[in-house]
Amino acid sequence: MKIIPVIDLKDGVVVHAKQGRRDQYQPINTRLCSSSGIDSVIEAFLNLHDFSTFYIADLNAITLRGNHEQLIDEVLARFPKLTFWVDSGYQSHSQRRGRPDNYMPVLGSESFQDETIGEIKAFDNNFILSLDYSSSSALGARSLFSSPSLWPDHIIIMTLARVGSHSGPDLDKLAQFCRQYPDKNFIAAGGVRNKQDLMDLNEIGVKQALVASALHSGHLSADDIKNLRAKKYPDESGYF
Repeated sequence: MKIIPVIDLKDGVVVHAKQGRRDQYQPINTRLCSSSGIDSVIEAFLNLHDFSTFYIADLNAITLRGNHEQLIDEVLARFPKLTFWVDSGYQSHSQRRGRPDNYMPVLGSESFQDETIGEIKAFDNNFILSLDYSSSSALGARSLFSSPSLWPDHIIIMTLARVGSHSGPDLDKLAQFCRQYPDKNFIAAGGVRNKQDLMDLNEIGVKQALVASALHSGHLSADDIKNLRAKKYPDESGYF
């Protein structure tokens, strides 16, 4: 199981995301550090565990209220050995040019419409797709959910209503995707509370998860992460 810490940026600081209510997000209050600055939060995560990949959501860009492009570029330069998956809302392939190798665009369905999904083809599978859901429905370009020919190998299943909710991941939805498209790597996002949730995800075939609240609260500790990485789960060949 690979854990990918989440950093939600709004108005220049890291905020606590909860159930997709972005107008209510407040600067992060975390036991890991005393600052809501992005560098401090990244360093705090690294003090907890040697994470290699981080997910950044530029909420200003996603909601069309400015962006954090300069700040994110500075972060990419300051942490060249880390990989950053970055969701900046609607992105054209031309925006990727000139970005360093540790930058990977995340294209979220909520930021695309059916008439704009053709832009996704220009990325030539060199991106992470996020299929975004509210509590009851798919968000954004509906045809993207039913067009696996447009999908890259790595796909986030983002259930916004579960983000920061302590309600657990949407195991049923994730299991359905894993069964229907076994050649894809599905990544859980929204609701992960603790080590048991990660073990449950592993059981249905999900090997990666975006996590924020459980790390900040301490419900997912450094020892939990170490134990998850050390534990081996047998499969038909012995171990995976």
